[in-house]
Amino acid sequence: MTDQQNTAVNEEETAPQFSLQRIYVRDLSFEAPKSPAIFRQQWEPSVGLDLNTRQKALENDFHEVVLTLSVTVKNGDEVAFIAEVQQAGIFLIRNLDEASMSHTLGAFCPNILFPYARETLDSLVTRGSFPALMLAPVNFDALYAQELQRMQQDGAQTVQ
Repeated sequence: MTDQQNTAVNEEETAPQFSLQRIYVRDLSFEAPKSPAIFRQQWEPSVGLDLNTRQKALENDFHEVVLTLSVTVKNGDEVAFIAEVQQAGIFLIRNLDEASMSHTLGAFCPNILFPYARETLDSLVTRGSFPALMLAPVNFDALYAQELQRMQQDGAQTVQ
């Protein structure tokens, strides 16, 4: 019986673990440089979105992942507003191999953070008295795969 208990404890200690600890806004900004004049113009917006992620290892298998969404909306040639959110999360991630850890930090965690960042941006924009900004979902798995492929191509070009 003791051997079975020890085996169960050892398996628990080496089993992969993932746990969301906290989601929070790390930084938030909004600028409407042409207000109030922009509100008196015909509204024909064009939206530019920049998306970025970064991660940092913390103590004891904790990791911070930060998803940054920067939106620039122009009405014609004029900037109507610029909004940016850094949505962050603290995740406990333990006992993953290097490839799984990279995928978890580069795609899985941003997938969790994106709906929060999208809602925060939408709320911020409507508080600025602009129409709701409903960003389309983002496929972080595809973006991660593209980044891996780009890194492999860069590595192959460097070797030559």
